[in-house]
Amino acid sequence: MNMTPPAYKDEQDGLVANGHDPEARAEPRRVILTATAPGSISERLLHALRLEFPWCDVERVSRVDAACTAFAHPVALILLDAQLMKAVEEASAALSRQHPQAIAALIEVDDHKPVSSINEVLASRVIRGVLPMNLGLDAWLAVIRLMLCGGEYYPPRMLRAFAERHSLPIGPRTRLPHGRENDITELTAREMQILEMVSRGLQNKTIAAEFRLSEHTVKIHLHNIISKLGAHNRTEAAARFRYFQERSVPSSSGEY
Repeated sequence: MNMTPPAYKDEQDGLVANGHDPEARAEPRRVILTATAPGSISERLLHALRLEFPWCDVERVSRVDAACTAFAHPVALILLDAQLMKAVEEASAALSRQHPQAIAALIEVDDHKPVSSINEVLASRVIRGVLPMNLGLDAWLAVIRLMLCGGEYYPPRMLRAFAERHSLPIGPRTRLPHGRENDITELTAREMQILEMVSRGLQNKTIAAEFRLSEHTVKIHLHNIISKLGAHNRTEAAARFRYFQERSVPSSSGEY
């Protein structure tokens, strides 16, 4: 995984992570909970989580039963080791009862060779997505941001393998469970420019200044972008843009 940390810079209002001003956020504190074997998520990745989502506490447990307890703040996201899939299903009722607002996702070290099949994941009573650990850091954080907003993500490789096994039609227009995959090329040149800046975490005020537009005009562009992509919000639209970039640029390593 590309472990290069996200860019941070100082602005007049203080430290801004990827263009986000933590003080401007209205969200109450939440918890990102990881239930994994030691070493499954490195300390550097956990540190990146804390920097990228400063309104979230990152808690670690090594057993599923330890995740079925109360924490200081509501749990928004539970990341579960794929090796613990059986224990997760056995504890599904307790997890749902203790953390009713949380999205639970399975961690797969490599989506080329997943521990769990997409059949098991889709049949799960609690799992609502898969987080591959072989993504680049920016894409990895984007998937987590999507999940924190209530979205679901399933690696395209796992879905394609499922489609091939079941003789389902497959092609560049195959729709994926994480949302309606409208062709991003339907966007105008200006909309693409604005979406690219949104994907880098820049705020409307900064985008407006870059293109000498009013903030109101930027908001109208964003509304059109979100509508065309069938996204729920700017975060999901940005995640779609990153996904489009990853598909469009072949990787010599074969990873995202």
